[in-house]
Amino acid sequence: MALPPAAVAPLFKPLALKGLILPNRLVMAPMTRNFASGGVLAPAAAAYYRRRAGHGIGLILTEGTVIDHPASACDPRVPHFHGEAALAAWGRVVREVHAAGGRIMPQLCHAGAFKQPGREPQPGVGPASPSGLIKPGLKVGEPMTQVEIEAVVWAFAQGAADARRLGFDGVELHGGHGFLLDQFFWAGTNQRSDRYGGTQVQRTRFAGEVIRACRREVGPDFPILFRFSQWKGQDYQARLVDTPDQLRRFLGPLVDAGVDAFDVSTGRYWDPAFPGSAFGLAAWTRKLTGKPVIAAGSVGLDRDVFGAEGDGSQAFHDAGLAGIDRAVALVAREEVDLIAVGRALLADPAWARKVREGRPEGLVAFTRNSLDALH
Repeated sequence: MALPPAAVAPLFKPLALKGLILPNRLVMAPMTRNFASGGVLAPAAAAYYRRRAGHGIGLILTEGTVIDHPASACDPRVPHFHGEAALAAWGRVVREVHAAGGRIMPQLCHAGAFKQPGREPQPGVGPASPSGLIKPGLKVGEPMTQVEIEAVVWAFAQGAADARRLGFDGVELHGGHGFLLDQFFWAGTNQRSDRYGGTQVQRTRFAGEVIRACRREVGPDFPILFRFSQWKGQDYQARLVDTPDQLRRFLGPLVDAGVDAFDVSTGRYWDPAFPGSAFGLAAWTRKLTGKPVIAAGSVGLDRDVFGAEGDGSQAFHDAGLAGIDRAVALVAREEVDLIAVGRALLADPAWARKVREGRPEGLVAFTRNSLDALH
């Protein structure tokens, strides 16, 4: 489907996020690439990110990068956001993206219960989690102590401070997909009876402490984004909330702690969040908090990634502008502020430019092979 440039114009209006001016409403979604060695990002990554910036993506959110805690990484190929060599590599990425006129924020993450003892990195270290559970009924470790909780809070804050020192334009905290912060949110993995567990609001306390600690380190004008999701890597059908009122109670403490914008990850960004409502989860988040939101989930794909099947040659989108009219409409109606593009942008670094120019015939289709290299 061809769309003239005027039809996609809402996606290319600037947006102010605190003191940061984004040139348009398109965001490169954080996507795990597993191209680090010893925690140090591959040298090719700087050019990989620069290419997307040079073709006009409004904001780049990096792949998840782990904080300075022994249990933070569950795969040795995931980049670190600590240590001299790892931070130097991220510094090169920032310089390249800024040289291309782009904006970039790192996504800080902790694997939590996904960390497996005996597996690199840190094979002698077990998982860290609120109740020792990876999912309901499956124990993989012991509950975190207060000392361990405080150490993780400090590590997130140090990562945020390093992001600012390196020249990043903000920072995103990964509170979705079943990782550590999300494990505290989810009643299925948080069965604590202390101040970090129990009610829905109490289960947000740990994330609130992380956000406040990051804010103290970066100051009032450095944007802090927060990603959350209903679904988990452990259970795609899991839900944190079932009603708008529950969503309001969940989000309120995070706003109070200092979140500037929410990155809302769903399987399909256009799906209604609740029965009887036409609004998606991102739109409800904006409506309830008044904060800018990023809508993420199958942008530019002709089916959601959870249901994808097939061999390595299968295309997930039709090399056209699959569903982009929906994204344009959401932004134009001010239901969401930003649209995150993931796999479509992996396949085609120039995706944003081609969309702006109304050239769907030139788009490169995403296949599983798109995951195999940094290009």
